[in-house]
Amino acid sequence: MVTFDQLMAWAGAEKVARADPGIVSGWRIPETAKALLVEVGIPVTPRLIEHVEMQSETTPTLHTACGRSLYCLTYDYDGGTSTERPSSFGVAPETGAVYYVMPPGDAWFANSSIDLWLRTLHHYGRHVTESELLSEPDGPEEHLSGEDEENAIVELACLAEELKKIDPPAFDGYVGFIWPELLDRWLY
Repeated sequence: MVTFDQLMAWAGAEKVARADPGIVSGWRIPETAKALLVEVGIPVTPRLIEHVEMQSETTPTLHTACGRSLYCLTYDYDGGTSTERPSSFGVAPETGAVYYVMPPGDAWFANSSIDLWLRTLHHYGRHVTESELLSEPDGPEEHLSGEDEENAIVELACLAEELKKIDPPAFDGYVGFIWPELLDRWLY
């Protein structure tokens, strides 16, 4: 299990948001997931999570194209305008599975549980912030030579294998699975 201190070590204390216990207590997700959101929190994560703003309502507010409703955990405007529907991570009622919902509501499987999602975010975020090739400020495509790009591809493949060990179902497919898509398109 990942801790608040571990997330804070690479993201910074101001970039790890913990849930209000009064808000998540009414959510229909596993109790362990509620405890993790309150005690550990969610980190702002490079190239993935711009804003952590958990919904305050007790009924799911993040609607998907397939008719499923999720509890909204984060949002990211993907470089668009604030009037466009943002991409968001959400957690499914009852099961606690985490999905990444993109405009216009396509829900891609992220992780099997909040615990595995936080572990994956931690490993990914720590790796990216410590990497000479993958860390930003301007994005990797701005400064990679041909050799560096090849090394970045190798590094991303290794990172994918490490993340797969954390939550194998998150890598069971390509279409409709956010982690393989994110890592595959990193340099593009």
